[in-house]
Amino acid sequence: MAQDEDLADADVHTPGDGPLPVLRWKQAGYKSLATRRQLRDMGLRPGGQEPVARIECRRGQRFAWLYRIDKALPKIPMTLAKEAALDKAMAARTTCPRCSRRYHYCLPLRTIGSCLECHDDTPADPTTYTAPPTTHLLAA
Repeated sequence: MAQDEDLADADVHTPGDGPLPVLRWKQAGYKSLATRRQLRDMGLRPGGQEPVARIECRRGQRFAWLYRIDKALPKIPMTLAKEAALDKAMAARTTCPRCSRRYHYCLPLRTIGSCLECHDDTPADPTTYTAPPTTHLLAA
């Protein structure tokens, strides 16, 4: 029984200690709080801090966490290695495995497994993709 007394009831959806204040749409006139998107537009990031409030709209169906601006840290700049990793990840989502064309949009590879042109055997619009390389880049 001693173990049961040590247990505490915690809500995993409420960060920090206790419930957060809930602000309604267009009622948050705070100059010191911002959402992640607003912080990003200011060139900042939350920087590991817990949210201090929550703003809701559409009768609570949509919400966003609010963070303190004075505790926010500057955004980490994009490095060449990060940019190369992101390009490699996007290449996997936008390159058709059958025809090797790299499209300007993400392909339905989970459902169809190829681009729509390969799936339907229709000609592709040349303005929607980048032609595959004629020689492999690492072959030199």
